Amino acid sequence: MIPVLWLCGPPGVGKTAVAWEIYRRLQRDGADPAYVDVDQLGICYPPPADDPDRHALKARNVAALRTNFEESGARTLIVSGVVDARRGPNANITGPHLVVVRLRADPDDLRRRLRRRDGSSAQHQAAVEDAEVLDRSTFADWCIDTTGLPIDDVATRTLLAIGDWPPAGQERADSPSADNGADAHVGGKMLWVSGTTGVGKSTVAFRAYLDGLRSGARAAYVDVDQTGFCGAAPSDHSLRARNLAALWRNFHDVGARSAVVVGRVFTRSDARLYEQALPGTRLSWYQLRVSDTELTKRIVSRSNGGSWSEPGDALRDRPQAELRAVADRAIAASHRLDQRNVGLPVDIDGLDVADAAARLLGLAAWSAGTRPHQ
Repeated sequence: MIPVLWLCGPPGVGKTAVAWEIYRRLQRDGADPAYVDVDQLGICYPPPADDPDRHALKARNVAALRTNFEESGARTLIVSGVVDARRGPNANITGPHLVVVRLRADPDDLRRRLRRRDGSSAQHQAAVEDAEVLDRSTFADWCIDTTGLPIDDVATRTLLAIGDWPPAGQERADSPSADNGADAHVGGKMLWVSGTTGVGKSTVAFRAYLDGLRSGARAAYVDVDQTGFCGAAPSDHSLRARNLAALWRNFHDVGARSAVVVGRVFTRSDARLYEQALPGTRLSWYQLRVSDTELTKRIVSRSNGGSWSEPGDALRDRPQAELRAVADRAIAASHRLDQRNVGLPVDIDGLDVADAAARLLGLAAWSAGTRPHQ
């Protein structure tokens, strides 16, 4: 079974950024890593009554994706995300091949970081309180103090602390292949939101998901691009399809019957990979689109950053000249999409996020409790 390096800590401490930097370094070194943000694997609400923080659900999903990543050639898995502040990672993912690194920061430094993020003062205070509980915990193998340090330095200190990683000579043939539900007729329905670079897929899809939850049914949200970081199989839709099927099986097991999924799917052959992995699930495909002028505006605006440093984001904080070149390529890709039969077009030009989500849901006639447009 491939080894897992899990970086945990309170919100705002830099888990995602540090884990992504370590993933990139291992990738450059030819270590064939995979990476996943565990917080992306538990977006299923309302949470199960016996798992209110969804720690068990997230760990089941990490275990399932771990198997899929290994089968795709990964030699190690980097995980970032919140764990139980007293007990650490759920038992579903513990074992001899797991190393847990806890990141911490002094309370004043953590508060400064949190003030730069979205969220209420109550959420920020809860994060500081979680940090205090974590500082009293003993489950981590290593603790790295990030106070006043840039991401690069924290990543370096982490790698120096854990030493030989991944373990030299690690055997990958000691874990049996698992059935992650890729061929299971799980059922349910998915509203899939796609579109070209910079059109606003994730932002609109997540708002549509939140609006859909108002029906009261349990529903899930998955960004498939966030489940496919694998150095040995980059941009592999077959891996992402298997991962989505595994996640959907676990979400379905806790009561979800609908999901909003976001991801770049530009050809019918790619779409069929997902449909084949989910033979019992109704997938409804939608492509967001805006005018060429609006698309350029949205992409160039990314030079100012954003609310969340999404792993793999190739646009964030890039020079405007570079982003204009990206916009030109995105426009060309958008025109090609118009000629392909991959989803119903949804024009969101000039709409804010709330109105764009409302238009999408209106065209789909979709909520967590109703059938989407086919």
